[in-house]
Amino acid sequence: MQLLTDRKTDFPIFARHPELIYLDSAASTQKPKVVIDALTNFYAHNYGTVNRAVYKLAREATDAYQTVRVKVQKLLNASHPEEIIFTRGTTASLNLLARSFGKAFLHPGDVVIISATEHHSNIVPWQMICEERGAVLRVIPVDDQGEILFDEYLELLDDKVKMVSIAHISNALGILHPIKKVTDAAHECGACVCIDGAQSVAHLTLDLQQLDADFFAFSAHKMYGPTGVGVLYGKSHLLEQMPPIEGGGDMIERVTMEKTTHGAHPVKFEAGTPMIAEVVGLGAAIDYLTTIGLETIAVHEQELLHYATQKLLEVDGLRIIGTAPEKGAIISFVIDGVHPLDIASLLDCKQVAIRSGHHCSQPTMDRFNLPGTARLSFGLYNALEEIDYLLSSLSSILELLR
Repeated sequence: MQLLTDRKTDFPIFARHPELIYLDSAASTQKPKVVIDALTNFYAHNYGTVNRAVYKLAREATDAYQTVRVKVQKLLNASHPEEIIFTRGTTASLNLLARSFGKAFLHPGDVVIISATEHHSNIVPWQMICEERGAVLRVIPVDDQGEILFDEYLELLDDKVKMVSIAHISNALGILHPIKKVTDAAHECGACVCIDGAQSVAHLTLDLQQLDADFFAFSAHKMYGPTGVGVLYGKSHLLEQMPPIEGGGDMIERVTMEKTTHGAHPVKFEAGTPMIAEVVGLGAAIDYLTTIGLETIAVHEQELLHYATQKLLEVDGLRIIGTAPEKGAIISFVIDGVHPLDIASLLDCKQVAIRSGHHCSQPTMDRFNLPGTARLSFGLYNALEEIDYLLSSLSSILELLR
């Protein structure tokens, strides 16, 4: 039984493209009308700068902007709204964290740990700061199902480890990592933990106090919100010790020609005029998701995942990459003798949108000795009938290619 059967009508793009079957939500989600309206209404009727002026439009814009900070706090069950930093997206959040945390806490010989299946945005910033600070990057291996080898993770932990940064859900394989176990083990040796939540924030009910995460990063555009805005959550006692990495307007306390003193968090991390309208759009996306209910969305997407997995395994020569039992709504697969790009290109001719390639995770492909995969990723607007059409289309494509 499908819990969500009519949500496609919330999205204007499907009215313009009624035949479109969009199965690339892990890359970016489509936008509901309420989010689009929030953006256009703000620009048309309510636009003003924030945190600066006293005139009415500016006060109202500031109130709207800061209200979204509280909405994010509640969505994540963070302790305080001041722990929410607005950024340009997950990549910007992880870069901010790596640079600022690295300056505050990393010294020569210290260690950062990531997993073998991270997105490049959770690899490259840590490589850069480790090289700069003389720290060491260690990697948690994964098994043939894509699960982290937890015992080997434990062997990587010692008193030199300062940060463990890991995806909640692998964007390339969909594996749901045991985040609470990872966090507890890291904390036992005095390390901090960052969760890349880009693939979980729109798909799971989150409780950062229960997970005890020190940092959490996500993008709005992967949760039905606008592009160009994201969030970095951090525990207050850690943010207090971390320096700003960008200087400019609004992040300061006092500027003279001799010296600058910066403000407290989150302001010290939000230099310049922020993404005001995009933050308002993020707030609308949060309202949209919470009205439907993240638990309802999770059940719906798991139904799609299980149905699609069962049907795909019936295709001759098809192998699913990432077969761990705990997964988000993402399926990566390969078909013997068929390039993933050909699969995606020919499905596009049938109005089915999927992703092909390495999914910004080349080390994941290296681990499985693949140049790339075809990837399906589901959202709240997908339905079981779309999976049936996908399989029918895939069957006709394979007949053509074989």
